[in-house]
Amino acid sequence: MDESPQPGRWSRRSMLAGAAVGLVAPIAVGGAAAPFAVAQGQPKSKLRKITIYAEALPNGLFGYGLAPGEATIPGPLLEIYEGDTLEIELVNNTTQRLSIHPHGVNYDTNSDGAPLNASFNAPGETRTYVWRTRAQYKASGGFYMPGSAGYWHYHDHAMGTDHGTGGIAKGLYGGLIVRKAGDLLPDKQFTVVFNEMTINNKMAPDTPMFEARQGERVEFVCIGHGNQPHTFHLHAHRWADTRTGMLRGDVDHSQVIDNRNLDPGSSFGFQVLAGEGVGPGAWMYHCHVQFHSDGGMSGIFLVRNPDGSMPAGAQEAIDRFHNHTHPMAQPQSGGAHAGHS
Repeated sequence: MDESPQPGRWSRRSMLAGAAVGLVAPIAVGGAAAPFAVAQGQPKSKLRKITIYAEALPNGLFGYGLAPGEATIPGPLLEIYEGDTLEIELVNNTTQRLSIHPHGVNYDTNSDGAPLNASFNAPGETRTYVWRTRAQYKASGGFYMPGSAGYWHYHDHAMGTDHGTGGIAKGLYGGLIVRKAGDLLPDKQFTVVFNEMTINNKMAPDTPMFEARQGERVEFVCIGHGNQPHTFHLHAHRWADTRTGMLRGDVDHSQVIDNRNLDPGSSFGFQVLAGEGVGPGAWMYHCHVQFHSDGGMSGIFLVRNPDGSMPAGAQEAIDRFHNHTHPMAQPQSGGAHAGHS
């Protein structure tokens, strides 16, 4: 069982309903489940401030963290509502040039995070990045302009090359959720990053094991990086190919899937009820490009019994997974087996 520290994230209660300006306390992904909640109506737009620290990790890796000494791969999962503005103070505690660049939100050139716009942190430098979001609005001709809601991500854009190739390869990335009012809030959240031939910069059998109890609402944020095309497959669970992974009533005929392309730079998310219709157990998640799966791109979603106990046969399945042969697996530069999950 994977006992390694999990990436920090903001508390839903403090982030989505907290003070207008203030530092949001992190909690651990995979820790105690937060109470189930549904956002009731559109919260008043807020300016939210946070400090993120970029730090070196063992084996040549790097990560983002919410406090000094807490950098992880992936970095903290950030979560806000449409209409919010997020002000990030990025502290570069490394000897490398780096930045933080978002997908899916609005920003000016000073917050681009790209050397093209001279937007980056020099070694040891602290810099502020401002990300803005907006709700859907009506345009001319009966059309609507989309808002910012979605499952997005952020990453370095300055280490190694002007496109941040070195930083992304070495773990400088994380998830970003922008919610609409009324979105269901999950009990557990997990970030899964397919980066070259690794998952969260690890290869099987050292890939992260995600855990939930049967019946808990679990949210997966899936992100692609590197140069390889991937697909994300989750055994025994399925979701709708929509913004949230859920259907909106009996007239919503969106396709239901259990496998989706995850190409470099892309992201998506969805929610499932752990073990719904199939029961608890050790369920596999993996890249469905076969030589990628053979190469170590697989992991376990452990659905425990409702009381938290281990289901019958689950430990044996976990042991078999750790004894799997991955004939295509090759050590990755920068330490693919190191760092936090």
